[in-house]
Amino acid sequence: VCLFLMAANVLEEDSMEQDIESPVTIHQPKLPKQAREDLPKNLNKECAKRKIQRYVRKDGKCNVHHGNVRETYRYLTDIFTTLVDLKWRFNLLIFVMVYTVTWLFFGMIWWLIAYMRGDMDHIGDSTWTPCVSNLNGFVSAFLFSIETETTIGYGYRVITDKCPEGIILLLVQSVLGSIVNAFMVGCMFVKISQPKKRAETLVFSTNAVISMRDGKLCLMFRVGDLRNSHIVEASIRAKLIKSKQTKEGEFIPLNQTDINVGYYTGDDRLFLVSPLIISHEINQQSPFWEISKAQLPKEELEIVVILEGMVEATGMTCQARSSYITSEILWGYRFTPVLTLEDGFYEVDYNSFHETYETNTPVHSAKELAEMASRAELPLTWSVSSKLDQHAELETEEEEKNQDDQNERNGDVANLENESKV
Repeated sequence: VCLFLMAANVLEEDSMEQDIESPVTIHQPKLPKQAREDLPKNLNKECAKRKIQRYVRKDGKCNVHHGNVRETYRYLTDIFTTLVDLKWRFNLLIFVMVYTVTWLFFGMIWWLIAYMRGDMDHIGDSTWTPCVSNLNGFVSAFLFSIETETTIGYGYRVITDKCPEGIILLLVQSVLGSIVNAFMVGCMFVKISQPKKRAETLVFSTNAVISMRDGKLCLMFRVGDLRNSHIVEASIRAKLIKSKQTKEGEFIPLNQTDINVGYYTGDDRLFLVSPLIISHEINQQSPFWEISKAQLPKEELEIVVILEGMVEATGMTCQARSSYITSEILWGYRFTPVLTLEDGFYEVDYNSFHETYETNTPVHSAKELAEMASRAELPLTWSVSSKLDQHAELETEEEEKNQDDQNERNGDVANLENESKV
């Protein structure tokens, strides 16, 4: 037994030394669901922050995928838009395939006509009038199909007037070739000149800020245009994306609430020549009315901003989008100025476009600030009423004392009368 205990101690010491010297990492055991739910609140908050999923990404692309679409035939009814929306590699593949298939198809028909008429058996016979001159096989028929559809006209292979079926095929291929050219070239032109490429030069600030402006708490972000050609009739909109539950118990995921950025005053219509700071006043109609600095990081919300306008060069409407989640909203900051006056012109420094600096801002919500302001004004109105109430109370107390004294006196007189009678 002693030898067994000694051997066990030696094995334990060896295993401890191996554990100390070996670089093997110790994996933590996987916690059960109940234990994961009982984790500290700080860890749960951090996990919740990591799980925030964007509705619109910073580059403006919507992070929504459509699944289980059964009516796929609707994509074919609008084939032009479907082709324009495809990625470039698929679009170019379809472009090449359409032309190649049509050339091969009509080349095969030209070869069949020549084969059925016996032109292949009279190659080199000067007394025979073929349907197409110098057509001696499928390759030459394919080349003639390309020349016919693209109207190249090298002049070596030509159709003769002794072939009525060839004349009809020539008319059909010419018409269909024009339709294919109009469709595919139009598709490529629209894809190249898409206005969303113009939106790449419309920039939004990385962060949104909340600070005081003209004595009011405001949510602000910055927009700018990198090109010298301006956006005509530019307008800005903002939406709050946040899940909510109605009074009837209905849960609405990703509910959209409008954020007023100057719709009633006209400030939402922009003259976007230099970067502008878009401001949203946090008032009673604002969804941020009851949100304070401490409560903001706990909110699971997203602000989607949309800038629309017409491209001055092409006249087409473009739209630029971006979004801000709670971690990208800075409380108590302002944007660094980027516009300076030089010798005869204004210069914009886009190096400072996303920069912010800290400023003195109350940590309370706009609702709490309004309540504090109303309380500060109420004592001025309370002073008069309180004094009137005090005077009224004193008068009532004096009247009650006088009535008590009078009752006591009346009682003493009545007692004296009774005694005298006795």
